[in-house]
Amino acid sequence: MIDSVLDHLAMQLNQHFRRRAVLGEDMVVVSNLHEPGGGAVLLAENKLVLFIGGIERETAAHRARSDGIGLLRGAEPLYLNLLVMCAATFSGQGYPEALKFLSDAIAFFQSRPVFDHQNSPDLDPRIERLVLNIENLSRSEMHSMWSIHGGRYLPSVLYRVRLVCLDGDMPSRRETPVRAPDVALERK
Repeated sequence: MIDSVLDHLAMQLNQHFRRRAVLGEDMVVVSNLHEPGGGAVLLAENKLVLFIGGIERETAAHRARSDGIGLLRGAEPLYLNLLVMCAATFSGQGYPEALKFLSDAIAFFQSRPVFDHQNSPDLDPRIERLVLNIENLSRSEMHSMWSIHGGRYLPSVLYRVRLVCLDGDMPSRRETPVRAPDVALERK
């Protein structure tokens, strides 16, 4: 499902860029920046690249599920926050173009920070909604992030994508709520 989140965000950005300019190719890709051996990923050259910078469990989003009769018990849904990096990989003469695409991506997500089934009918049905917030990184956090991802800083922005629900949607049992005894029935 994590792949669906990044694919959806890339698709939305690519559609946005197509509406704004005539482009013969997608400008946004989901990819690593480097191959496991350390070489650059060719697919990612001169693109905006979306990749995972981290995954966190959301602890404030627990909800009990009910079918109207009782509470449904099973594996509790898992709500995640994905730290998604949007990095511009243009180099040399393309650097100003990188800044334009990155600025446009930030403006797009600022104007549309929530993706749900109302405004994104093609959102994976297992996902209720995605909420994007820019994450501010200190210089040391930024240094650590880029050290993990190859050591060379690229113009980028980090988003926290909230409330990705991984839910098997398969309750294992139903529990009928315990009710207080009806005092009028007990007296008869």
